[in-house]
Amino acid sequence: MSERLVILGAGESGVGTAILGQSKGFDVFVSDSGTIKENYRHELETLKIPYEEGEHTYELLLNASQVVKSPGIPDNVPLITALKDKNIPVISEIEFAGRYTEAKLICITGSNGKTTTTSLIYDMLKRAGFNVGLGGNIGQSFARQVATCNFSHYVLELSSFQLDGMYNFKADVAVLMNITPDHLDRYNNDMQEYINSKFRIVQNQTTDDVFIFFADDKVIARELKKRHTTQMLAPFSYSGILTKNGAYVENDKMKVIYNKNEFEMTIYDLALQGRHNLYNSMAAAIVGKVADIRNEYIRECLTGFVGVEHRLEKFISVHGIEFINDSKATNINSTWYALESMTRPSVWIVGGVDKGNDYSELAELAHEKVRAIVCLGKDNAKIVAAFTGVVPEIVETQSMEHAVKSAYFLAENGDSVLLSPACASFDLFSNYEERGKMFKDEVRNL
Repeated sequence: MSERLVILGAGESGVGTAILGQSKGFDVFVSDSGTIKENYRHELETLKIPYEEGEHTYELLLNASQVVKSPGIPDNVPLITALKDKNIPVISEIEFAGRYTEAKLICITGSNGKTTTTSLIYDMLKRAGFNVGLGGNIGQSFARQVATCNFSHYVLELSSFQLDGMYNFKADVAVLMNITPDHLDRYNNDMQEYINSKFRIVQNQTTDDVFIFFADDKVIARELKKRHTTQMLAPFSYSGILTKNGAYVENDKMKVIYNKNEFEMTIYDLALQGRHNLYNSMAAAIVGKVADIRNEYIRECLTGFVGVEHRLEKFISVHGIEFINDSKATNINSTWYALESMTRPSVWIVGGVDKGNDYSELAELAHEKVRAIVCLGKDNAKIVAAFTGVVPEIVETQSMEHAVKSAYFLAENGDSVLLSPACASFDLFSNYEERGKMFKDEVRNL
């Protein structure tokens, strides 16, 4: 009798896992407490994979051999507690799929910058001719690709929620961009729990593996002092000069060293400008050297990369006003980098579901760079209180149409309008992608 694989959640991750599980001979059952999207329902029915939606029926779930849960489901909900009480393993899609591939795994995490860095690394490997897949928190699910493709390398963006369900999985190359407070509501408001989650990126690594990290990040530096590391370390730094493996900046040049092989280029030639993008480019360049990619391909990627939608995406200009879509900035640190990169006076659209934000961290930049604030959320009181007296004008809105029109009215010729919410989107939108798309639609309507 085949093992029973129960999958909680029927999005891209869950359906990808169902396809892989079925191909490996599991008795698969998919359960989603919400409504399954039509394309995923069609896939499950075509493959004759049984499923339920709108509820979790415990008697159909508590007889599982193992459970793969969507990263969006917290560990402390009653169903997960019930499964763990019965000693049924609950793992992530990444853990499950990792068992069925011999491919080299390049894994990226961090509170900010991971999507851009992941996309840069994938682009670089593609340009260099690698047979490479892109997955994790971006693109097609890792499990679906393991089931249907035959890649020799994967570049995986991993969120803390995905890392939490990973136990035996190992990254050949692990990249940790930074650690700043985020999602603390899922970690009992305990920063150390969140740090531990991010550091799962290096679990099971050996002397044959590589750990790339941001050396200037105080949280990472402090945590590394507590941990025993055996893998190859390759830090990147803006403020320090490195003599061993890693990347640094000297005289406006980005310099990379790995196993005595070197690469350098002026920072002004990078396709992605701004301090945060320099960090992303340094991390990607180190991966390029680890993968023994020729310097010309590394340079070609870093000078020609187009960027990620919804992340400091320079959209269009309307009557001399530049509109920038940074909807993916869902925390304070992301928005700090966005404001820091602004070179024109700006009207800043901010707000949404607050994750316990401390807006005082943005006050100095806002005072220096922001002409006016447009609040976009159901409850804007905290933002108004934080920036009254810091920014000359603050307007409250509760729809994207109103927010964009208000920002356009407040901006002057030569200004930028920056959507960088510093908050999750769930009060008015289904996700940050929908928020960014609606921003662009309303700008087109001006």
